[in-house]
Amino acid sequence: MPLAATTAIAAIDSHAHVFARGLPLAAVRRHAPDHDATLAEYLGLLDAHGISHGVLVQPSFLGTDNRFLLDALRACPARLRGIAVVDPATADDALLHAMAEAGVCGIRLNLVGMPLPDFSRPEWQQLFARVKALDWHVELHRESRDLCLAAQPVLDAGCALVVDHFGRPSSPDIASDEGFAWLLRAAGSRRLWVKLSAAYRNWSPALPAPARDAAQALLEALGPARLVWGSDWPHTQHRELVDYTAAHAALADWVPDADARRQILVDTPARLFKFKTGDNHDQ
Repeated sequence: MPLAATTAIAAIDSHAHVFARGLPLAAVRRHAPDHDATLAEYLGLLDAHGISHGVLVQPSFLGTDNRFLLDALRACPARLRGIAVVDPATADDALLHAMAEAGVCGIRLNLVGMPLPDFSRPEWQQLFARVKALDWHVELHRESRDLCLAAQPVLDAGCALVVDHFGRPSSPDIASDEGFAWLLRAAGSRRLWVKLSAAYRNWSPALPAPARDAAQALLEALGPARLVWGSDWPHTQHRELVDYTAAHAALADWVPDADARRQILVDTPARLFKFKTGDNHDQ
């Protein structure tokens, strides 16, 4: 029986993507996949690894066209939550409320390789106000060197902030990374979470120590109540380096304590992504 047929949350994968070839692509994008990542395949991987729930993140190459994401959420409303990408100039209350009904609980700012927006502009301030009113969060993907510039306006707007992929440190020497140091200091805001995910986007998989050191530093600064784990499936542009099994196993290396891992896999993401432990799950 698939895990989703039970009522208990066994574990939550807090970062994955689904897409298919042939979907309309964003005009500005870093890459375009040459393969499909289907919902059925993803659910099968969750079941095979004892994971009951997942969070689907809008891929950067699909831009603000969230239709494929929303269809996936509607197919499994109790098992999945979503993080959308929206245009601050067109994201009105009606659009965001419709997304919330489908299971969206946050917006993503994927700013890797992009100019930083001027978050002081009215359209951004209005978007952040809408996000806060919905009790959503802002998910940020940006290299560590710019974390302060990109993240502080989100916190200043009163929004909850989720930082992707360890904060994208630029060096194996965590102690010398100023952006990562800012992330540790920002833990005091109490409105910041970090995803332990996609270490291979920061460091060579042949060098596990930097990810382990970063995870321990984040655990000390934020505690397990503000850390979540994500597989980053289907590992776009890195599929030759990792698979779901390796991504899942990595957490035990990063966080050896079983109680802390349970919080990171169950309790923290259940609250952050608004999963209801008493739901009847589908599919």
